[in-house]
Amino acid sequence: MIGFGTLDIIGMVFFAAAWIGYHFAVEMGPHAGKSLNMKMNLRRSRWIREAMTRDNRIFDAQIMNGLQAGTAFFASTSLIAIGGTLTLLQSTDRVVALFSDLPFGNAPTRAAWELKVIGLALIFGYAFFKFAWSYRLFNYCVILLGSLPPAKNHDPRDAERAVHEATEMNVAGGRHFNRGQRAFFFALAYMGWFLGATSFIIFTAAVLVAMYRRQFASDAARVFRYPDTTQKIPES
Repeated sequence: MIGFGTLDIIGMVFFAAAWIGYHFAVEMGPHAGKSLNMKMNLRRSRWIREAMTRDNRIFDAQIMNGLQAGTAFFASTSLIAIGGTLTLLQSTDRVVALFSDLPFGNAPTRAAWELKVIGLALIFGYAFFKFAWSYRLFNYCVILLGSLPPAKNHDPRDAERAVHEATEMNVAGGRHFNRGQRAFFFALAYMGWFLGATSFIIFTAAVLVAMYRRQFASDAARVFRYPDTTQKIPES
């Protein structure tokens, strides 16, 4: 017997539905265009177009270095998290004994604990692949930025194609980076399962609300409440 009850199965279904539903709402849903990520994509496009008007693009290269450095940091953190998670498999007996002495819930079986740990490692593995691919896409974007035509004396069609390629590559890199971070946040929700099925559901709901609020109702999202950038912004 693995040791998963009905509430555990409900929690796992809710966790998967929350992740998939959030992905749909932020990236493909009817209100996806209002999300913070999508609004930032428009600014990425504006940045690339502004970069084409500059003869000296050292500033743009520095921005890309910052994006790559942040992505590399999270990719390295993912590997450390995978290693740390797998080490929990060596302490299964001690952990099961520890949970049996705690006043809440039932002590997990050895098989249940190991499956939970493997599931957490898989989430961090998914995050690593997303961050690693994002880093590679940003690397491609650096090349495309370098291939932008000069600010003067360029063919409009070639310039538009170059801007489109650099923008789409940058947006793709940001998209995969966001998915990697999303995996980190849901990993926090998943950790609630180690405390019990009820905690798993509560943690998942809390993370889902916090992430959804950040995309649609946070201070950062309200930065873009003025559609006309030429409009004077009133004093707050």
